[in-house]
Amino acid sequence: MVLMLAIVGCGGMAEAHLRAYVAIKQREPEKFEFAAMCDPVLASAEKFANIAAQSQKFKPRVYSSVEDMLSKETLDAVDICTPHSEHHKTAIACLNVGANVMVEKPFGITVKASKAVMEVAKKNNRIVAVAENVRRGLSQRTAYWIINEQKMLGEPRLLFAQHAGWENPAEERIWHWRIEKMLGGGGMVMDSGAHFADTLRYLYGDPETVYAKVTQFEKWPHKKEDRTVYDEREDTWIAIITFKNGLICTWSWTMAAPGYSYSNVVHYGSRGCLLDHGDVFHGPFDNAEIIIQDGPKRITYSMRTLEREYLNSLNGEEKRRLFPYGIMNGVFIECYDFLDAVEKKRRPEVDGEEGLKAKAICEAIYESAYLGQPVNYRDVLEGRVEAYQKPINEYFGL
Repeated sequence: MVLMLAIVGCGGMAEAHLRAYVAIKQREPEKFEFAAMCDPVLASAEKFANIAAQSQKFKPRVYSSVEDMLSKETLDAVDICTPHSEHHKTAIACLNVGANVMVEKPFGITVKASKAVMEVAKKNNRIVAVAENVRRGLSQRTAYWIINEQKMLGEPRLLFAQHAGWENPAEERIWHWRIEKMLGGGGMVMDSGAHFADTLRYLYGDPETVYAKVTQFEKWPHKKEDRTVYDEREDTWIAIITFKNGLICTWSWTMAAPGYSYSNVVHYGSRGCLLDHGDVFHGPFDNAEIIIQDGPKRITYSMRTLEREYLNSLNGEEKRRLFPYGIMNGVFIECYDFLDAVEKKRRPEVDGEEGLKAKAICEAIYESAYLGQPVNYRDVLEGRVEAYQKPINEYFGL
């Protein structure tokens, strides 16, 4: 049976998803068909449909509302790339008519929203995947192999992921839904931060406690139609996250630090470190170095060299599963994994549970800052601590 796929939300990150699905069709034309494209801006849905039509015999139908689409289409899979506030609403509507869903990160606007999606999926015996592309990259999978299988760094000790930079607060920006708490749920902690939170769990397992300060030093003006509104998101945070395996992580970011900018990302173990040279959201990158301390001597390996060793350690089945068709683009892999999971009725690599657990790290940072004290990660994950999230949940009737 050929799967029928729809994309809901036809802009931004969805463009990368569309390109990935087109690339999949080039390799497996019978795996799925683009059935529909949906976006409140009908021209955006039309644009996606016209691109998709070049890879199959018919043009996908276009819709401006999810309700209209679901009333007219029989769908096997829906890729949801809407604003954060729409993730849970769209996913629940699709699941209730029998479609499987992949939801862009962050999984839900709150922990409770994410759990609501999972409950409906379970009730309808459907798959929920979370579109997390970063952990699937070659350098990230190699980092997992280095840290957890080869144990090159020894026992995990410390992780510093720090960035300080400056953007001009006097510059008026164009309004975007992300700047409003009820639409975005928060700022970079849970936006690009969703990637880092997932990578933390992927590399090091579950946290224990989170202690954070989240603040906004500047006012950030945005033009919304004929008026000026101000960004409700944080421009700075510092978080200390402790893990069950003993790791202590310091994660900080600011765009309100004038005069000197820097980034510092280092993973330390008892034998050495992984020195990253990228940002504090999307690494470890393939230009990283692994430095082992052998007495007074230091031995340095390049990530690219270890990537080759890692690939050589995989058998054919593992390579096909982790890097289908030898492609190492994380968006291609997440989209292929979603379709393949639906086709074979199996668990996707990053399912709702994985997405929720990453989400809970981000929310624990907000909860700790809101309460002014450390919070237990498990309490946030299980919904016992939700002071920061409460008004958002009430707004959406959760």
